[in-house]
Amino acid sequence: MNNLSFSELCCLFCCPPCPGKIASKLAFLPPDPTYTLMCDESGSRWTLHLSERADWQYSSREKDAIECFMTRTSKGNRIACMFVRCSPNAKYTLLFSHGNAVDLGQMSSFYIGLGSRINCNIFSYDYSGYGASSGKPTEKNLYADIEAAWLALRTSIDKISKITSPVLIIHGTEDEVIDFSHGLALFERCQRPVEPLWVEGAGHNDVELYGQYLERLKQFVSQELVNL
Repeated sequence: MNNLSFSELCCLFCCPPCPGKIASKLAFLPPDPTYTLMCDESGSRWTLHLSERADWQYSSREKDAIECFMTRTSKGNRIACMFVRCSPNAKYTLLFSHGNAVDLGQMSSFYIGLGSRINCNIFSYDYSGYGASSGKPTEKNLYADIEAAWLALRTSIDKISKITSPVLIIHGTEDEVIDFSHGLALFERCQRPVEPLWVEGAGHNDVELYGQYLERLKQFVSQELVNL
């Protein structure tokens, strides 16, 4: 109630609109955005920029573990999604719906701390009208928001089972950004996997520096794809 002006209160109770709009005004209190998402030229990678109001409490290393992107809901709104890789050996991902007066920027430090403590990755999203998400915060949009978030979370895994061509999975065993377990999960769900390459000791950004990386790719292109 503290975020509503006197004139808005008069309009709300003296000349009330439909009950649904009253509920939306009282239930949703989106703050001024505390972050922005910038897309690269390819249109596939988003960079998170936090404002001072986000009160980020960690270093750039933890921030690199946060992946953001946009997805569209059934209502036509584009909502911001945040995937926080909190633990290198996390087996589960928690879908988190935050409170009504915060956005992803303000919640980002909390997600890092929470996931680290419970050994779980965190996936969250901003409701329509919050943060970088478009549209207005309404009850109907809220249902569409959570559905779109759930579908977006499931597609890091579900789409791989629909690929009918041979698939080569290469993953570093010491990947500090995308845990090695994700590579294993993809390999197990492939219809036509070839022998994977698990690069012992490789991290997220140096796997291509290992000799077996190039040799395995050569074999895949020159032999396994040719013999389809």
